[in-house]
Amino acid sequence: VSGGEDEIQQLQKALLDYLDENTETDASLVFSRKFYVAQWFRDTTMETEKAIKSQKDEDSSEGTHHAKDVETTGQIMHRAESRKTFLRSIIKTAPSQFSTLKMNSDTVDYEDACLIVRHLASMRPFAQSFDIYLTQ
Repeated sequence: VSGGEDEIQQLQKALLDYLDENTETDASLVFSRKFYVAQWFRDTTMETEKAIKSQKDEDSSEGTHHAKDVETTGQIMHRAESRKTFLRSIIKTAPSQFSTLKMNSDTVDYEDACLIVRHLASMRPFAQSFDIYLTQ
């Protein structure tokens, strides 16, 4: 898996492929799949709002508006839109059609799925600030 945002989408897709493959054996995986997609969509929206708000706060504290900040805001918006487009394509795809879009789901087993979930969970804000909560 390559690095960056593409890595996250590949991991998300692999996890969704695994969940879709195993929905026949466990009906609760349908809910899990929908929950993950909704949570990732919400996270993307929240991250974008926070990034734009912090940009505006920096602009107002400096008193001037730099072209670099506008470019950064544009990059933030572009990244968020690409994530949302990916998630919308997953939402619009019916489970029966989803199997035709699989990239490498045959290489994802239960242990790999658990590892992907742990990795994606470790990147969430609460997991990243857990040491701060323990220290306090």
